[in-house]
Amino acid sequence: MTGLLFDLAFWSAAPVWLLMIFAPGWGTTHRIAASPLTVVPILLVHLALALPVLPELWAAVSRPELDAFRELTALAGGAAAVWAQVIAWDLLVGQWMFREGRRLAVHPLVMGPLLVLTVLLSPIGVLLFLLLRAARTRRTRRARPGAGVPVRAG
Repeated sequence: MTGLLFDLAFWSAAPVWLLMIFAPGWGTTHRIAASPLTVVPILLVHLALALPVLPELWAAVSRPELDAFRELTALAGGAAAVWAQVIAWDLLVGQWMFREGRRLAVHPLVMGPLLVLTVLLSPIGVLLFLLLRAARTRRTRRARPGAGVPVRAG
């Protein structure tokens, strides 16, 4: 059962990732990416995986030490629960990146690879996106005179 739930966590997120990467201009993609409810199925899978290993999970999160985390992830249910949590949060971050990319008019041929990298290695994908976002925001502010200058209330 643990293996099935482990797989279900990934396959619950995959359609959203595929839409954001391969159909970014489709209106339905934007509506789906704007909803935080996309992670609910993954969080339910996480709950199903976490409940049987709750004592070990609690030990790992209540006193964050490497040995407690190692004990948790040595259990199939513990590793799968951590995986489901990672899948859920990566998806939320990916959805935010997708919406920010659209807001900043980042071309889909740039966003697509960033999203793929985020699916596979989220810290690297998110870091690169944050650098791109900072550069894009800085360029936008320079292009608009007075942008980013605080307005005094009077």
